[in-house]
Amino acid sequence: MLVKEDGEMVACGCAQLLGFDNFIPPYAATSGDQILNGANFASAAAGIRAETGQQLGGRIPFAEQVQNYQTAVQTLISILGDQDTASDHLSKCIFSVGMGSNDYLNNYFMPAFYNTGSQYTPEYPNELARYSADGTTCVDRIDSAIQIFNQRLVGLVDEMNTLPGAHFTFINAYNIFSDILDNAASYGFTVTNAGCCGVGRNNGQVTCLPYEAPCSNRDQHIFWDAFHPSEAANIIVGRRSYRAESPNDAYPMDISTLASI
Repeated sequence: MLVKEDGEMVACGCAQLLGFDNFIPPYAATSGDQILNGANFASAAAGIRAETGQQLGGRIPFAEQVQNYQTAVQTLISILGDQDTASDHLSKCIFSVGMGSNDYLNNYFMPAFYNTGSQYTPEYPNELARYSADGTTCVDRIDSAIQIFNQRLVGLVDEMNTLPGAHFTFINAYNIFSDILDNAASYGFTVTNAGCCGVGRNNGQVTCLPYEAPCSNRDQHIFWDAFHPSEAANIIVGRRSYRAESPNDAYPMDISTLASI
């Protein structure tokens, strides 16, 4: 995974809670039997839509990530000897797909680069820097777009769970993050609207640059830079994804329940 963050991401926290001793390696760095322990197919700046993030340079869109997964499955079949054995192995795996925010941040709400804005995530310092009148108040049209997407995603989960043997779940990161923002002090955060490392208004107009000195109190920041949550925030989201602390954190089940099936 190619990302710019200050430490653990949500998936890292979930992996630890699931009992993994080591983080799952990026697919491009796996070889031989390593694929049996899982792989990370993610890519920074990528989105569901193929063009998302193209203004940032090279990335692997979702469709290409799926193609890489299909290639990995063929590798598994070769290692394990036959398709049935590979299918049995994969049936014991948990697949995490966390996408969508870049389709807003680096597509729909960037009309200077994309014409998809007429179609339509909590808000990042970059969004606050660009659209918020006071740099603090969230922008309704962005929040509304997120909620429309998430509501339809719940319906898609219900539909997918009608497939034989399927167990899909929706982790409501928007709800979890909104709770963190609304109750920041109770989680130990003092800065809710600015990145720990970045340039410009809210440290959110340009992301953290090479050799730039970050803030000295990163654990008190909800955001690491213009786009990414801090490790401290990610750990909370990962914990609540694994074991829901609110009925709205996950639907129809949290990851700990999914893992027990």
